[in-house]
Amino acid sequence: MLMPKKTLIVALIAILFLIGLDQFTKTVVADNIEYGSKIELIPAFLYLTYHVNPGAAWGFFEGQIEFFIIITIIALVIFLILGREMEFRTKPFYSVGVVLLIGGTLGNFIDRLRFGHVIDFIDVYIFGYNFPIFNVADMALTIGWACLAFDLIFLNPKRERKDAEENKS
Repeated sequence: MLMPKKTLIVALIAILFLIGLDQFTKTVVADNIEYGSKIELIPAFLYLTYHVNPGAAWGFFEGQIEFFIIITIIALVIFLILGREMEFRTKPFYSVGVVLLIGGTLGNFIDRLRFGHVIDFIDVYIFGYNFPIFNVADMALTIGWACLAFDLIFLNPKRERKDAEENKS
């Protein structure tokens, strides 16, 4: 089943907005904050810290740009296949999740292609633990996975039961 044209347009606008927001925030940070400096926003909790990550989450696979290009292309193909099932009215969590996954993946992919690393700047301390520094694309990816998982675990089974009951009638 292909998604409705209106869903496709909404999804593309949302993806482009997310990529734009991600790239804009990274540019503002890179142009205005000295690398490695820390600007306190909320004491002992939230800081802006200009940092680059040549790897994946927590610095894994540092400097493996070819690996990231291959993995990103595979991920995007999977997300686009999942996107065929998007419908914001009937599957809002699923649809938002897929949009966030595509936008977040592309946001970080642009950095890797342009710079060979990802620009990170959101620095959070949680109960005294300095969580790895991240960016808007990383937030989109995390929230996207959560939305998609919530839909697939809790909402999709209900839809399938409802469809099965309707088909019996």
